[in-house]
Amino acid sequence: MTPAPVPLSGPRFQAEPAVLYREMRREHGAVAPVLLDAGIPAWLVLGYRELHQVTSDPVLFSRDSGLWNRWEDVPDDWPLLPVIGRGQSSIIHTVGARHRERAAMVSAALETVDPYELRAHAERVADELIDTVCGDGSADLVTQYAMLLPVRVLARLYGFSEQQGPELVTALNDMIDGRERAIEGQRLLAASMARLLAERKKEPADDVVSRMLADENGFTDEEIVQDLMVMLAAGHQPTTDWIGNSLRLMLTDDRFAASLFGGRNSIAEAMNEVLWEDSPTQNVAGRWASRDIHLGGRHIRAGDLLLLGLQGANSDPQVRTDGSALTGGNNAHFSFGHGEHRCPWPAQELAEVIARTGIEVVLDRLPDIDLAVPEAELTRRSSPWLRGLTALPVTFTPTPAVGGPSA
Repeated sequence: MTPAPVPLSGPRFQAEPAVLYREMRREHGAVAPVLLDAGIPAWLVLGYRELHQVTSDPVLFSRDSGLWNRWEDVPDDWPLLPVIGRGQSSIIHTVGARHRERAAMVSAALETVDPYELRAHAERVADELIDTVCGDGSADLVTQYAMLLPVRVLARLYGFSEQQGPELVTALNDMIDGRERAIEGQRLLAASMARLLAERKKEPADDVVSRMLADENGFTDEEIVQDLMVMLAAGHQPTTDWIGNSLRLMLTDDRFAASLFGGRNSIAEAMNEVLWEDSPTQNVAGRWASRDIHLGGRHIRAGDLLLLGLQGANSDPQVRTDGSALTGGNNAHFSFGHGEHRCPWPAQELAEVIARTGIEVVLDRLPDIDLAVPEAELTRRSSPWLRGLTALPVTFTPTPAVGGPSA
C-alpha cells in the first residue's frame, strides 16, 4: 500500500520536525509527496544529493511558476500566493541572463555596505533594545529583542527612517506567518517600498535603494520594489530566528556554557550548528519541472512543484554518517540555498554580522543570563517554512542602561 501524502502543516513541524523528516524519508524516500494548503499537491525534496541536483539545474527545475500544472486548483485567497505567485517579477523568479543581471544588481548594492559601519550600527540598535529590558531582571529575547533587531538594521541600510521600523515589522510578520493576513502584509510592505523608491528617485542617498536605482540595466520600479521586498523578508525573519535559535542552544547546551561568561569562540560554533541542525529556513518553494523526469525514485511530471527541503537535506543520513558535518566550520549545509538562486554572498555576510553582533551584545549586557522556564516549555511557531521560537524568556541580574540614541 502506497503511503499517503504528508500534509505540510500541523503541530509536528513545531514540536518535532527532525523526527517528522526522518519518518518521511523512511516511508517515502528522498522525494516525498506532500499536501499544501487547500490540499494542493507538491513534492518535498529531502535528499542531500537530490536537492543538490535540483538547485544545480535551473533549466530542468525552473523558477518559472507559470509552468505549474495545478494553477486551476489554486483559490484566489490561497495564503501561499505571496510566496508562489503567477507572473511574479522578483529576482527569485527570473531565470537566465535576466536573473544574473538582477542578482548582480542586488549583490553590488549590498557589497558596498561597510562591514564595520554595519557592525557598529547593529551594536547600537542592539544596545538600545537591551536598554529597554536590562533593568527588569527578565525579558523575552524573541519578542523584545530578536524580532526587532534585524529589520531595524536592514531598514537603515535600505534608507528607511527609524520611525518606519514598527510598520515594517508588522507587515513582514503578517506576510511570513499570517496565513489569512499574508496577502495584506504583502500589500503593506509593497506600498512602503514604493514610497521609499519614489523618495530616493527624487533625492538619492548613500543607501541600498539608491544604489539599485543607479543600476544601468534598465530595471523597472516594479522589479526593484519586488527585489527589495524579497531582500527584506529573506533578511529579517531568518536572521531573527538565527539569533533566537543560537541563544537557545547556548543557554541549554553545556558545550557552549563558556560563552555565557565572557568567551567568544563558541558563538560561531553555535551559529554554525544551528544552520545544520535547527535551520531558520526549513523548506522553500519552489521549483517546477520543465519536463517529465525521475528524481529520487519518483516520477515527476512536467509542471509539478518541488519544494526544497533544506533541513531534511542537511540531516540526510547519507551525508551525515559520522556527524562530521558540524566540525571545522563546515558550511556545506543548504541553509542559504544552493546554485544560482541561493542567497547572495553579500546578503549572507550581512546576516551573519547582524546575528553574531546581536548574540554578543546579549552576552555582554545581561550577566548570569538563564532560561526562565524549563527547556521543554519553549515553543516554536507552527510553520513548515521557517523555524523559530515564539518566545525565549530569560532572567538575569538587573543592570543599568548604557543610554545614548542610535545613529
